[in-house]
Amino acid sequence: MKQNIYTKLFDLQNELGTISKDATNPFYKSKYFDINSLIGQLKPLLQKHNLILLQPITDNQVRSIIYDLDGGSVESSMPLPTDLDAQKLGSAITYFRRYTLQSLLALQAVDDDGNLASKTTKPKLIDNTPQFKNALEGMSKKGYTINDIKKHYTLTKEIESKLLNFKIDE
Repeated sequence: MKQNIYTKLFDLQNELGTISKDATNPFYKSKYFDINSLIGQLKPLLQKHNLILLQPITDNQVRSIIYDLDGGSVESSMPLPTDLDAQKLGSAITYFRRYTLQSLLALQAVDDDGNLASKTTKPKLIDNTPQFKNALEGMSKKGYTINDIKKHYTLTKEIESKLLNFKIDE
């Protein structure tokens, strides 16, 4: 059965998971994800699902369009400001490319700045606790993924490995 573009995008989003902010703005000391890094992470998944990303600038707008080779497309766009010099316009284009793509794919970014501002921290998941056992049960019986668990708990690499490699004794 041939998948439609929305099914392909759903699969792509699940495979991609959360994007880490991998670049730092030297002026504001804030973190963001670099557009080239993001596209580098996306490209193999787009190809796997027979999707193509284009980001043309037309009609004074930055557009992100994903075309399905089997038919169909989805698009997000933002109008460019008209009163910018060339350097500021280039920065705006890069910024808008990043955010139209993030919006189009509903990408989750690790929000370092937001987390710092709200000062909310997730509890750490600890081995052999009721919470750990609930997480194992959720993954084995309810179909939870490791990303579902990470939404509620901070995981060390060791705990994440235990969750991913746990086998139910039958």
